[in-house]
Amino acid sequence: MNAQPRLVVDRRRLRPPEATASAGPQEVHQTAIAGLVALRVRQTADARGTVREFFRASTLAGAGLATGPWKQVNVTSSNRGVIRGLHSEPVTKLAAVLAGKVMGAYVDIRPTSPTRGAVVTLTLGVDDQVLIPPGVCQGFQAISQEPAQYMYLMDEEWRPGLPGVGIHPLDPALAIRWPLPVTPGDTSLLSAKDASQAPLADSYP
Repeated sequence: MNAQPRLVVDRRRLRPPEATASAGPQEVHQTAIAGLVALRVRQTADARGTVREFFRASTLAGAGLATGPWKQVNVTSSNRGVIRGLHSEPVTKLAAVLAGKVMGAYVDIRPTSPTRGAVVTLTLGVDDQVLIPPGVCQGFQAISQEPAQYMYLMDEEWRPGLPGVGIHPLDPALAIRWPLPVTPGDTSLLSAKDASQAPLADSYP
C-alpha cells in the first residue's frame, strides 16, 4: 500500500426530525466515504409516543444499497464516555442507536477505494442509521447521560478466524474529535484490546 492514506474528515450532524406527526419518507445521505450511507428513519408520532420504521428493504434497494439478508444482530450498551472500536471486518453492517446518543466514527482503509483514508464522524440518535460497507472501520463514543444502546445488523455471522483489523481510536493522525476525553489507560472507557491497536500509519504504511 502507499505511504500515507489521504485524510478527509467529514463531520456531520444530521438534520433534526420534523416536528410534525410524520417525518415523511426515509432519508438517504451519501457521506465522504464511498458506500458509507447515513439514513434517517421514517417515523410517526401521536399522544402515545412514536413508531419508527426501522428497516424497509425497498427504500435501500431503490437507492442501490445493500438490503441484507441480515444473519446476525449485536447490541452493545455503553456508559457515557465509552469508546468502542475502531474495527473492520469483510461484512456489511446496518448500525443504529436504540437508546441514548453516540458519535460514530468511520475510517476507509480499503486499499482500492476511491476514498481510501477518509474519516467520517456522525452524531447519531434514535432516528439515525448508518450503512457500513465491508472493510470500513467503525467505532463510536457514547455521549448521552444515560447508557447508549448501539445495534448493528450483519450480513455474515461472526466466526472464529473471520478476517478483521483494528485501528487505535485515539490515533492523532485520524483527527477524530471525540466529544468526551479518554486516556488510553482508562479501561472503564476504552478496552485494553482497543487501546493496544496500532495507529493507522503502522497498520497501513
